[in-house]
Amino acid sequence: MKFKKQKATSIFRVYLELSKLNILSLVLVATFLGYYIGNNGVGELSRLIYTLLGTSLTAAGSGALNHYVERNPDKYMERTKNRPLPAGLISPLHVIIYGVFMTIGGSLLLVFKINLLTGFLSLLTAFLYVIVYTPLKRITWLNTSVGSIPGAMPILGGWTAATGEIGNMAWILFGIMYLWQHPHFYAIAWMCKDDYASANFKMLPVIEKDGSRTIRQIFWHLLLMIPVSLLPVVEGSLGYFYLFGVTIISCGFFLSAIPLAKDKSRKSALLLLKTSVLYLPVLLIIIIIDLKV
Repeated sequence: MKFKKQKATSIFRVYLELSKLNILSLVLVATFLGYYIGNNGVGELSRLIYTLLGTSLTAAGSGALNHYVERNPDKYMERTKNRPLPAGLISPLHVIIYGVFMTIGGSLLLVFKINLLTGFLSLLTAFLYVIVYTPLKRITWLNTSVGSIPGAMPILGGWTAATGEIGNMAWILFGIMYLWQHPHFYAIAWMCKDDYASANFKMLPVIEKDGSRTIRQIFWHLLLMIPVSLLPVVEGSLGYFYLFGVTIISCGFFLSAIPLAKDKSRKSALLLLKTSVLYLPVLLIIIIIDLKV
């Protein structure tokens, strides 16, 4: 598989790449989702802005620290060899300083402008992502399940920013996000398995060549997502429009994995990945509409 990613050409672009904007965007969607439901709307705009800003800073810092931890494996992967550190565009010390400053700065902003719980969750998310999940990628295929914990925590942070506590609905949203990440990241791992093998990452598609366990993991988590996605209706936070909408998109998400189970091709993995990326913003739109009707 060939990648056309180019080297960053300016210091501004270097720092943007270190911040992992693709992951940051998903973090912000999840944070906004938790905040919006917890607050039953946008509410005080300045509070939402501070929540998203603090979360963005912490997520950007975590991304930079991830770059630092994986600077050597990145040299061996086609899609990452042009990242700022392997390409020699920035020193490791500068990356550490940027990462620590952004992570702590974002968490402190949340502590002083939002509340202590939200700031703590933000810092805990960064710790689990950088210190726990990232090293596990070279140790065990269970890294995906472990990494899905910090991946789902921004939705808790959004909820606590709005409410100051973690309620039942917050845990339901966390469960949806946790389950969603498995098919999403297994699709990526399937597409990049040769690259991951070059870097000695123990991703499931790398350690088992026929893909049967990967497919089972994808379908198990997609199946579990369907009943968990219906719990907001049972809990009473959302209504019939949400019930109708989430049933359709959850079933569509499930069906998008069938081609991969049949042919185990990169094209089918890409279909699953694209569907997973669409799922979250569509879910957010459905929830916003449901809360308005």
